[in-house]
Amino acid sequence: MPDTDAVKEAKQFHVDVPMKTPGFFLRGAGALDWGMKNRLARVFSPASGRTVMLAVDHGYFQGPTTGLERIDLNIVPLAPFADALMLTRGILRTTIPPAVNKPIVMRASGGPSILKELSNEEIAVDMEDAIRMNVSAVAIQVFIGGEFETRSVHNMTRLVDQGMRYGIPVMAVTAVGREMVRDAKYFRLACRICAELGAHFVKTYYVAEDFETVTASCPVPIVMAGGKKIPELNALTMAYNAVQGGASGVDMGRNIFQSDDPIAMIKAVSRVVHKDMKPAEAFDLYQTLRDKRKTQE
Repeated sequence: MPDTDAVKEAKQFHVDVPMKTPGFFLRGAGALDWGMKNRLARVFSPASGRTVMLAVDHGYFQGPTTGLERIDLNIVPLAPFADALMLTRGILRTTIPPAVNKPIVMRASGGPSILKELSNEEIAVDMEDAIRMNVSAVAIQVFIGGEFETRSVHNMTRLVDQGMRYGIPVMAVTAVGREMVRDAKYFRLACRICAELGAHFVKTYYVAEDFETVTASCPVPIVMAGGKKIPELNALTMAYNAVQGGASGVDMGRNIFQSDDPIAMIKAVSRVVHKDMKPAEAFDLYQTLRDKRKTQE
């Protein structure tokens, strides 16, 4: 019978023993080619081993999300403060100035809108087109437990094959549908499947209980998804707890661009991720920067 992970207490995740990373600073990447490592080193800081990605790809299935109505006005000014931008090829070509010298993680899956079954996705970007746009990685949604689970997994493995051929890392995004439980048991399952089948890093959600078992049992870096908008202090606390629990950074969208002061917020998040700044200190920094900007207006 398959091990359904029903008895977590019997499992040995060894959360107190860091995974060794011979040959490279990122876990699971030591055997990759030079070009793949170089692109990963653009997305993840070699100094901290972490990243603050700015996710602005919501429009690929939601349309003009609040805060993303005008990428040119709301997001381009934030680019200098992010370690990487996660977006679609349409927004990259039409709206992001080529002089913005930030690594791009490009959304490569798509199909259904919020009006349809979201797990019914396909690969939506040709890898050669991604190369033309000089991206550092591509991202694809994986719906473990979703109606079209097998298709989404197969989409990811096909993209990994193409990425290995051309030296482009693939980030698997663990999607959570309406019927799926958001707990460590589910995310251990989803993240491990993505890593086992070739994803070079995984984006997943933070859970307060046993998150460290999710990161410990995944042999590639995990980046925390920001999720829905929550108060700034709560978002900073979530980011802090995630990196302390083993995440290699965050990929935040709404908790940055829907903040009262997005620039102040992304600066505070960066301090939490790269400098281990405590949430209360980071929130004080956010308030100070926000208030200073208001007095200058």
